[in-house]
Amino acid sequence: MSPTGPFSIGEAINLLKDEFPTVTVSKLRFLEGEGLVRPARSTSGYREFGTDDVERVRYILRQQRDHFLPLKVIKSKLTAWERGEEPTVDGAPGAPPETYFASSGVSMDADELARAAGVTTDLITSLVRHGVIEPDDDGTTFDEDDLAIARAAGRLAARGLEARHLRAMRLSANREIDLLTQLTGPLLRHRSPASRKEAAEILADCAQAAGDVQDAIVRSQLRDLLES
Repeated sequence: MSPTGPFSIGEAINLLKDEFPTVTVSKLRFLEGEGLVRPARSTSGYREFGTDDVERVRYILRQQRDHFLPLKVIKSKLTAWERGEEPTVDGAPGAPPETYFASSGVSMDADELARAAGVTTDLITSLVRHGVIEPDDDGTTFDEDDLAIARAAGRLAARGLEARHLRAMRLSANREIDLLTQLTGPLLRHRSPASRKEAAEILADCAQAAGDVQDAIVRSQLRDLLES
């Protein structure tokens, strides 16, 4: 026979441990602080989780683990159900943060970057001068993201767009970064593993969605240009 509660926070964790062995007191407190779960309080002030509360936490953790959904999206789903509404259908999820932010650890100097990208060292110098790519802290080494930018810049240069023209793209990207950072500022300041993981999920999802928006806008307007 399944236990019926109410459960202390430790007992609630024990009920979840088989499926979620890394769940902690801090995680449950974090979910409560974000308004995703609202356990009752005993007369002495201790949290009392009902069976529904435990299942709610289980649902949240499954959405994070299986679908990589940020808490903001999960919360909107839960709110819709509480109101008796059908939650909106989510679009196809992008790559999870561990994939999106993965790094190969490659490190190249400017000459190696130019050879790998198939461009001239003069183009690399110009990209750096105009702030399109930025060397690492030592000022001389570049990573795989710089390589991707350099390759794309080479394609644009072949069509007549110089590094100075790409400065506007970098500034647009910086504005997008500032916007996304505002979404996760409180989480990043919290510095707990749970909040950092949540921030990574939000940033990866939103960055990929923003890229899709940008692509669709450019494609639509260029199609109109060609058809006009």
